[in-house]
Amino acid sequence: MKKLFVLALAATAVLAQAQTFPGTKPISFVVPFAAGGPTDRVARDLAEAMRKSMGGSANFVVENVNGAGGTIGIAKVAKANPDGHTLLLHHIGMASAPSLYRKLSFKVAEDFEFLGMINEVPMTLVGKPQLAANTYRDFENYIKANAGKLNIAHAGLGSASHLCGLMWQSRLQASEAMTTIPFSGTAPAMNALVGGQVDIMCDQTTNTTGQIEAGRIKAFAVTTAKSLSGHKLLKDYPSLQETGMKGFELTIWHGLYAPKGTPPAVLTQINNALKIALKDPEFIKKQEGLGAIVVNDKRVEPAAHKAFVAAETAKLRPVIEAAGKFAD
Repeated sequence: MKKLFVLALAATAVLAQAQTFPGTKPISFVVPFAAGGPTDRVARDLAEAMRKSMGGSANFVVENVNGAGGTIGIAKVAKANPDGHTLLLHHIGMASAPSLYRKLSFKVAEDFEFLGMINEVPMTLVGKPQLAANTYRDFENYIKANAGKLNIAHAGLGSASHLCGLMWQSRLQASEAMTTIPFSGTAPAMNALVGGQVDIMCDQTTNTTGQIEAGRIKAFAVTTAKSLSGHKLLKDYPSLQETGMKGFELTIWHGLYAPKGTPPAVLTQINNALKIALKDPEFIKKQEGLGAIVVNDKRVEPAAHKAFVAAETAKLRPVIEAAGKFAD
């Protein structure tokens, strides 16, 4: 009888918490990267859109927890109080971390509640302005003719540019033809590419579009399944699938997560607010300005979001393991 009474009290407390959520306590979006980067910008735009979708009463804050390829921020949320007030906003790193790191203090599939996808960002394969190639086919021939002399930059272990570079080199079978140059972030990697200190990079349209438009770097292909025919700047570049890399598709997506054990009623409230925010015209416009496409399919639902991350994890694992680059 006493045990049943305790369980009843606990259930009542959970129900009361859900009914009063979010209350006066702010909801924190933990971003596992530095302020000012593309994921941080997505978080700040979404925070404003969700504040509106929750009637303007909720107070959202963005907390940047940088380091270790995003795993410090992920771990912080995994250990947070599961009350809905600490959420994780993260990108494709949620799918790559299990393969990239030998030791993790969390399990993505087990330690989080999946709240829904937010957006997808295409990638672009780009080169320094001095490269003697103007089309993707010329680019491939240039790589073969200069085997062992070229280098490819990325923004750090587990970054979008790192994963894209690994996948592309694996399919091109050119990993030995290029030296990988890691940087401490997107900005220094892009600066080195613009300055001609590195030869090649694969990165988000968020980071490359302005540089391409200004003529500071050369673009050769995009990583979506089809060319971006509706994009005013990138519409003339082929997708890697269209160049012959069958099945090559990589976008840098963002999703929202809560600690495991967050009350179902609270999760439903957050998911409902997210789905409303994703239809906000102002949010959509801001995302388009970043080169991102707001998700409007079934992946805004928790179950489909979780299934998508599992599929992405399976897709990335053999590429990462074949490269033999792991971190503790």
